[in-house]
Amino acid sequence: MRTRTTLAAAGLLLTLTACGGDTDDKPSAPPSLTEEQRASARAAAGLPPEPSTTARYRFLEALNDIDRRIVDGKDGKDDKAVSRGLNQCRSIKNAAGDEDKQVALVQQTLSRFTIDTRLPDIATPETGGEILAAVHKNLCPDF
Repeated sequence: MRTRTTLAAAGLLLTLTACGGDTDDKPSAPPSLTEEQRASARAAAGLPPEPSTTARYRFLEALNDIDRRIVDGKDGKDDKAVSRGLNQCRSIKNAAGDEDKQVALVQQTLSRFTIDTRLPDIATPETGGEILAAVHKNLCPDF
């Protein structure tokens, strides 16, 4: 036990002395990624490419056709809706070929878009299915 404590203390001491240094050092900026690197990272995360302006517009219009309250038209809500849609694309991709997972996507969609808590009057399987279809058609048709 004493040996472990001594080793732990020595390790901590080495770590602390390694952290010391010139306090005038400025943190380096994170490296910039190329568009190709961003696309590769998105694909690795199971996300589709960033939607075109047209695809984004069509997706938001599809949500508004379902119920205008889903997006709500406030600043930043469009971005949030698109972000939620892109995350739902990952779920669509992960559920491919698994019928049980595909059925669960409807409820997950209602939760992801906070329909079940914000708009309980439209929190139905039909609404979830319509939102899921809008996501799939406009943001990730290849999934």
